[in-house]
Amino acid sequence: MTEAATRLSALYRLWLCEAIRLREEQAGPLDDGEANRRAGADGGSLTQRIEQRALLLAERDGQLAGLLHWRQGARLALIVLLVLALLGGAGLAFAALGDGLRPVNVFWALGSLLGLHLLTLLGWVAGFCLADSGGALGRLWLWLSGKLARDAQVAHLAPALLLVLERRRLSRWALGMLVHGLWLAALLSAALVLLALLATRRYGFVWETTILAGDTFVALTQALGALPALLGFAIPDPDTIRASGDSALAAEAARRAWSGWLLGVLLVYGLLPRLALLILCAWRWRHGRARLRLDLEQPAYRLLRERLQPSSERIGVLDAAPAQLAEPTGGTRLAEGAGALLVAVELDERRAWPPQLPAGVADAGILDSREQRQRLLDQLVRFPPARLAIACDPRRSPDRGTLALLGELARSAASTRVWLLAPPPGEALDSQRLGDWHAALGKLGLAWSDASPVGWLENGHD
Repeated sequence: MTEAATRLSALYRLWLCEAIRLREEQAGPLDDGEANRRAGADGGSLTQRIEQRALLLAERDGQLAGLLHWRQGARLALIVLLVLALLGGAGLAFAALGDGLRPVNVFWALGSLLGLHLLTLLGWVAGFCLADSGGALGRLWLWLSGKLARDAQVAHLAPALLLVLERRRLSRWALGMLVHGLWLAALLSAALVLLALLATRRYGFVWETTILAGDTFVALTQALGALPALLGFAIPDPDTIRASGDSALAAEAARRAWSGWLLGVLLVYGLLPRLALLILCAWRWRHGRARLRLDLEQPAYRLLRERLQPSSERIGVLDAAPAQLAEPTGGTRLAEGAGALLVAVELDERRAWPPQLPAGVADAGILDSREQRQRLLDQLVRFPPARLAIACDPRRSPDRGTLALLGELARSAASTRVWLLAPPPGEALDSQRLGDWHAALGKLGLAWSDASPVGWLENGHD
């Protein structure tokens, strides 16, 4: 297993388990013999074995690479959205204050700074109550992550992630962190640009109305400024508010009072709510993520229980062992610690086998049946040899089943060579078929030779 697979967190392991389960539900059972053997040999609880099986299958079939690509795409999408949020926040500040040539309508400026924020905040609250997954911004991030990943395996990964998170209703908190974090960045950018503009330009502030009384604006201004005033922000007095209804006041005190009021309202009703919701979502996310577990009651996982954790292993041996066990006939049994092994695949019965072997090289016989292959593969999982030589008859075509067996055998040993046997005397070898063998073994990344590998098996070199 690659280093990337072993370093995956618990969440990513659960994610891959769900992706494999969804794939098997849609496309049928996978060829998982090798994965089941290796997961069973590693031991551990049923959950650990299911996770190990999923990692092995995902690494083999490309879903692990797809997950890593999706994660990279998600980070790129987050960077894109963060840059857009910072630019958008700066744009809000410029739109609120203008170029400084005309007086600033304080309530138009306030609407420019906080209007969209308040609307989206109310939309998020409504979506939260209706069990929405995070609003339009969250769905945009998921869509953009998949597009930037550019991997076909993402088709199963996205719904699998949502299924994992919905077990603890975590999708709302995860996407909530994203939404509130981006809005916090936008409002912080707006506040910093607003502060920079107020520090470098001279602005006058007015309010205007046709149908409302001046006292209405006095009451509204003081009500909005009550909370910022508790934090030390300036608030215009009633006389200043009434005077600003006719024209922008030239007094520095009035300019500072309106500037402080505008910054305070932005902080209290914009930045602080988003920061509080971001902290709440992050806390609920961390708490719920620590409680995520694999749902072993899923039908697919109940079927895996007997294959990964047989009843005899879970509850012990029910019957006493017989006096003598039947030994397999497919070659000698590989003892623990044997350094080298020779095995043959589907040889002609007329060929003399095995060749004379030194004491340090074990013979695994000829693999003809499915049972023999299964028995040897199970044995190699427990006792992998340092060197493995596989004898093949190049007169036979290299079919997919044989090549799959060669690949699995090679993964069970530290070093592997394929021995392409010479034809019997008086019999010619088809050059086209031999070329097919060379090409197929090259694709598998296996070394081959037509010379006897006995010396290499015994000494580790030629």
